[in-house]
Amino acid sequence: MTDTATNPITSGDATSTGDATRSSLETMPLGRAINAGLRKAMADDPRVLLMGEDIGTLGGVFRVTEGLQAEFGANRVIDTPLAESGIVGTAIGLAMGGFRPVVEIQFDGFIYPGFDQITSQLAKMTARHEGSLQMPVVIRVPYGGHIGAVEHHQESPEAYFAHTAGLRVVSPSTPHDAYWMIQEAIRSNDPVMFFEPKSRYWPKGEVDLADPHAPLHASRVVRTGTEVTLLGHGAMVSTLLQAAEIAAGEGISAEVVDLRSLSPVDYGPILESVRKTGRLVVAQEAPGFVSVGSEIAATVAEKAFYSLEAPVLRVSGFDTPFPPAKLETLYLPDADRVLEAVDRALAY
Repeated sequence: MTDTATNPITSGDATSTGDATRSSLETMPLGRAINAGLRKAMADDPRVLLMGEDIGTLGGVFRVTEGLQAEFGANRVIDTPLAESGIVGTAIGLAMGGFRPVVEIQFDGFIYPGFDQITSQLAKMTARHEGSLQMPVVIRVPYGGHIGAVEHHQESPEAYFAHTAGLRVVSPSTPHDAYWMIQEAIRSNDPVMFFEPKSRYWPKGEVDLADPHAPLHASRVVRTGTEVTLLGHGAMVSTLLQAAEIAAGEGISAEVVDLRSLSPVDYGPILESVRKTGRLVVAQEAPGFVSVGSEIAATVAEKAFYSLEAPVLRVSGFDTPFPPAKLETLYLPDADRVLEAVDRALAY
């Protein structure tokens, strides 16, 4: 990733609404919202420290941690060697010692050298000690496509970790959720995989600094509708909202649900929506085979079978390695592919 002199995450100041009755509201990009959430967590708890490649002096490739080392010092915002297994292993040791480390994996495709530490040690440590040893470790993972990057810099590996017992897995889609969810993840006594949709780092949104609106592991309806439910997480939520808007222009009422938590999954709002609409389209950037979308489709078919008017349909990336940047628009689901699935669901 080529470094730039300025970055929309940090160069654009948050702006208050100016309304005295809404003074808790600020507008900021998702990346800066994570930065603000990390700052708040570090100010509130001296046990919180950050670790990762180039996160200190540089502020991270995406500048998400910019300014934090200057504010909290190099002992709490630590530039590590390029060694993901060592970074995660060190975080596990720090958690054993009473700290609450937050690890950044610089890009999604770089997580695999640390995979054994995460799945064999971090995820199992508490169970291994029959609950007597907590593992309050957060692993931040920028993931997904839409940034035109090279191999190993645009992947969606979230299913590996959602499948792993002992890990919590979440992904915010808005600046508001990013600000609150990173703080809630840090407060968790269980390890949390925090997947950040890197293509959403720059678009701005409103953040309510006084009210999280929903707990860490809650799914949430973000657009109401009556004929079909569209479900996704991370960057896919904005695509689903775009598809729902287009559908509305064609006389189709689509409800959009933001999954937010991939493990555990909050099925309450999902099932309630499906029982109302009778149809479900699950969308994700990741490949479809043995995926988060597959699990949700199976569970909804099991628990809401008699409410379904059509099979649960899935829209996903293809079951191939992520392609070169020039082909990413062909690989990643867009509003047209979602709407094609909506048409098929409504045809039953």
